Amino acid sequence: MRADRLVSLVLLLRQRGRLSAATLARELEVSTRTVLRDIEALSSAGVPVYAERGRHGGFALLPGFQAELTGLNHDEALALLVAGSRRGAQVFGLGSALASAMLKVVDALPAGQRDTAAGAVRRLLIDPESDLLARRVVADEVPDATVAEIRRAVFAGHKLRIRYAAVDQAPAWRTVDPIGLVTVRDQGYLLATRSGADRTYRLSRVLAAEELDEPADRPERVDLDRAWQERGTRFRTGGDQVAVLVRLNPARRSDLVNTALAVRAEEVDADGWLRLEVTFQDARHAEWTIWQLATNAEALAPQWLRASLHDRAAAIADRYGATS
Repeated sequence: MRADRLVSLVLLLRQRGRLSAATLARELEVSTRTVLRDIEALSSAGVPVYAERGRHGGFALLPGFQAELTGLNHDEALALLVAGSRRGAQVFGLGSALASAMLKVVDALPAGQRDTAAGAVRRLLIDPESDLLARRVVADEVPDATVAEIRRAVFAGHKLRIRYAAVDQAPAWRTVDPIGLVTVRDQGYLLATRSGADRTYRLSRVLAAEELDEPADRPERVDLDRAWQERGTRFRTGGDQVAVLVRLNPARRSDLVNTALAVRAEEVDADGWLRLEVTFQDARHAEWTIWQLATNAEALAPQWLRASLHDRAAAIADRYGATS
């Protein structure tokens, strides 16, 4: 861990020039005192780092210093493989490894290309934290230690013990055979089997994880894309799904379609509104979705859904109609 941090410190100084101890501490996510100890260790090892005093002082390397420091460790190489999605790296607990790996990649470039690449990067913004309406994009929060334990079991092919909090159930321990990890729209999932049956676990609901020594019971090779599609098909066609007939303002079609599991039928009414038969995961999913669309949608069937939405609207009207 410290060796990787020392490498990152040297690369930061090479690429960005003089930096204060506070800036280095922020970049490396350590204390200022740790940075000072690391600077002393580098000096003792013969790395020509020196301090400049004064208001604009800091630490810098002697001009022209070169060293073979760009070898990637396992996590950094893995992070680059998922670097197509910065948030994917975060979901799998590889955010810091990705940052360290990118420092090494930039450092490996010739000086001219390094400057060009740095300028190009400043012209690109990928996956900002909010959209144009200032709505924050919320990714799953999974402790690094937990997801690291899951990763180790997946890669080593060992059984995994997880404490999982399923929806509307008390957290419970269970032992699974991990198959692979998937990230979709900033949400991470563990694909596994349990007693031979396929299981999919959302990483944010894993409260604790423990890699076991026992080998996992799983095939030698796996097609994760196919496995994910097959589980998605079973999810959409099973369980307590609800079919709903909806009249919808066409301007809000994408909002409905992107939330529903499937669109079974669609036609246009005489007034231009859409009439769709859509499927939802369960009753709660159906009620929540139609409620979000407010007066842009009307559930025509089933009757229990119309009654539920009516009761909710009446309660809201009563609350705001009363004098304070």
